[in-house]
Amino acid sequence: MNIKPAQTRVTKETRILVQTAAAVCEEKKGQHTRILELDPVDSGLSDFFLITSATNERQAVTIADEIELRLKRYFGVLPNSVEGRRNGEWILLDYVDFVAHVFLAERRAFYDIERLRKSARPMTPPEFDAELKAALAEKTRMARLRVAKKTPPAMKRAAKLRVTAKRSAAKKGAPKKVPPRKRPPTK
Repeated sequence: MNIKPAQTRVTKETRILVQTAAAVCEEKKGQHTRILELDPVDSGLSDFFLITSATNERQAVTIADEIELRLKRYFGVLPNSVEGRRNGEWILLDYVDFVAHVFLAERRAFYDIERLRKSARPMTPPEFDAELKAALAEKTRMARLRVAKKTPPAMKRAAKLRVTAKRSAAKKGAPKKVPPRKRPPTK
């Protein structure tokens, strides 16, 4: 999966925070949870909007409280500001890099933030998770390639010999004995 330029400017930590908040929404039975990746040209506000719906005010407050609690407990992050908690119709948690919106279903339909942010890329939490995992896998693969390029040829040959010895010992049924790894002399 190719990482788009807009995705490279967003930190991995921000994506993990958004992923955690989305998981809270799902656990607390938030409905129609969406993550909007905002276009950097359009938005100087934030990188992501997390939007979810609740069926009543009490559920909306519970979702918002749990997002705040979990991000504080696991990551030590507090929202920059919180709006709307008193009436519970639209609670906004501003974490600067992302903003969580917890709506009552009818308020969400009325304000329709998804329509207002047409340039944003909408994703469901599972799509977001898959994208994050793919980006992390690509980063791991690139790191392994860099290490492989730095490995001296003698160490590569020794590693191949150990693997070959293990395989032949396994085929013969003999106990696995691996020749000791010879290290180059240090000066």
